[in-house]
Amino acid sequence: MNAKRTLAMACVLSLILLGGCVPLMLGGAAAGAGAGTYVYVNGELRVEYNVPFEKVRTACEMVIADLGGQEVTPDWKIGMGTIQARIQNEKVTLRIEYKSKDFTILGVRVGYMGNKESALLIKDKISDYLVNNP
Repeated sequence: MNAKRTLAMACVLSLILLGGCVPLMLGGAAAGAGAGTYVYVNGELRVEYNVPFEKVRTACEMVIADLGGQEVTPDWKIGMGTIQARIQNEKVTLRIEYKSKDFTILGVRVGYMGNKESALLIKDKISDYLVNNP
């Protein structure tokens, strides 16, 4: 019995250690409907939401309006789309991609080269909207 327990613990420990790199590379978001992981690569913040496409789309539109977005240019296609806007003289691009019924990927780019802090602020506002408007 002890050998089986030791083997099981060793397997669990190895899974935790092997999988530990991914959570360190990805950031976590708030718990709840707006929860998701994110990674900042090449000037774009990529966020994974366990939320349907339409809810993420609505959240993005509401946050752009709430932040006083100007020159708002939406471009929607089936299962994907972008919203471009100017917020406080910065170009903001939100790319939304449908992955499955309850899984959506959002890309946030602020400025031409990317601004991580501003992208995180927008992501946090979108996540808050998703949590507070299920």
